[in-house]
Amino acid sequence: MPVVDTNSRENLASEPGSRRHLLDVDTGGLKRWLRENDQPAFRAKQILQWVYQQRVTDFQQMTNLPQALRDSLQQSFVVFVASESESVASSDGTEKLLVRLPDGGEVECVLLRDGVRRSICVSSQVGCAMGCVFCASGLDGVDRNLTRGEILEQMLRLQARLADGERLSHIVMMGMGEPLANLDSVLGALSVAKDAEGLGISPRRITISTVGLPPAIDRLGKSGVPYNLAVSLHAPNNALRSELVPVNRKIGIDAVLDAADRYFDANGRRLTFEYVLLGGINDSAEHARELVGILRHRTVMLNVIPYNPVQGLPYE
Repeated sequence: MPVVDTNSRENLASEPGSRRHLLDVDTGGLKRWLRENDQPAFRAKQILQWVYQQRVTDFQQMTNLPQALRDSLQQSFVVFVASESESVASSDGTEKLLVRLPDGGEVECVLLRDGVRRSICVSSQVGCAMGCVFCASGLDGVDRNLTRGEILEQMLRLQARLADGERLSHIVMMGMGEPLANLDSVLGALSVAKDAEGLGISPRRITISTVGLPPAIDRLGKSGVPYNLAVSLHAPNNALRSELVPVNRKIGIDAVLDAADRYFDANGRRLTFEYVLLGGINDSAEHARELVGILRHRTVMLNVIPYNPVQGLPYE
């Protein structure tokens, strides 16, 4: 599995100036800080309710907290560390944000409106190390992993764009980066997303997308949380997949499929396999027959995706 050495840069991202990123602090850590500042531990629940449920980012607006505590929080923490460098809204209600991190890195996240559904697509890394030849995110490789807080901040920034009375319904970890190569931060963020005192989104409405990293898939299965798993397959055989998804050369399609089977056995959630159609490369009738052959006896959904052309890449 690719390893990204990110410690120093993650620390920079988590502590802009002298203030810590509140979203990187779990409930236990917040309670410890409260005790050290002679405040009762129950205040942690109040603070987090303001942030995750009331969509408040200014500590001075947390009106059920004593003024002295609000002042201390403002001196010690910041809720958002990033900024929105660009936003694009489509006529169908889709909104895309380009989020600039404190160290200058940028990631994308998306809010999708579909009937009553309010789904978000969130990034897990700055760039991507998987090297999929048709994907824009990996053109420059991977810079670093995102912290738990930086992942949560994307969710909260998108949530803030909802009207009063609307709430997020689904999360897809399918933005920039490979979520399973940053599993600690992803699971940390999703633990808040699924918590009733966080965003309150059922794990059955949370999907993690991956090119297929078997050890991390196994670890995800052992977490005991029934997240949906979507495997980016893109080819029905080893030779073609290694050409399109270079990391496959070190793993092999059989190992990916076996790991997906183990994940299904562990939690019973139907698997999704993603297949981007590339004209003249993986879209022939023979490719379709091969794909049926490897998926025939598996409980899966196949998501066939038309390719969205990327400037400078020779695919359509």
